[in-house]
Amino acid sequence: MLKLHDYWRSSAAYRVRIALNLKGLSYESHSHDLRSNAHHDPAYKALNPQGLVPALDIGGHVLTQSSAIMEWLEETCPEPPLLPPAAADRAAVRAMAALIACDIHPLNNLRVLRELKNDWQADETQTKMWAKGWIAEGFTALETLVGQHGKGYSFGSEPTLADCYLVPQVFSAQRFGVSLDPYPNIRAVNERCDDHPAFVRAHPRHQPDADTVDSNH
Repeated sequence: MLKLHDYWRSSAAYRVRIALNLKGLSYESHSHDLRSNAHHDPAYKALNPQGLVPALDIGGHVLTQSSAIMEWLEETCPEPPLLPPAAADRAAVRAMAALIACDIHPLNNLRVLRELKNDWQADETQTKMWAKGWIAEGFTALETLVGQHGKGYSFGSEPTLADCYLVPQVFSAQRFGVSLDPYPNIRAVNERCDDHPAFVRAHPRHQPDADTVDSNH
């Protein structure tokens, strides 16, 4: 049994849950509440020295970093594929995923927002403006790419790794009050994924550790 070290509202963990579900793989969830710093527990850091989620235990061997985990899933469980067959198309999907993983998500995750508040005395309004600005910049570029490559999903007519990254980032954007009106292509893909069972099961509200009432703190 695969063991996923998880947190219901973590974008990085959310994308791995989607990939596991798309591959049809069962897993056991082990939650670490990031708000209470449970991920810094010495027992967990012995498994994952960076002390972040997700981490995937594949039978005594622990994989870390969502991108590496999903590449491992693609290599070891190739059906259904989350990357297209042509090399240039695979590069395009990876670029869309990296746009989110490298250029949007790190700038609005919990530890960065805490740093803004604690070390730079930013208030709630300022931290939301910070997050919304970086999300808008990334979504503007991504909107064009989805328009060029999408045929129902971010790339082509079937879910790919790009969708595994996009849907959690949309969830995060909506928490910060980002309107999807300027991004009709992104909105359409997100709505399509809302009807896909693998994405539905991975949604934060369906996780066993989810808050009854969501909180941004």
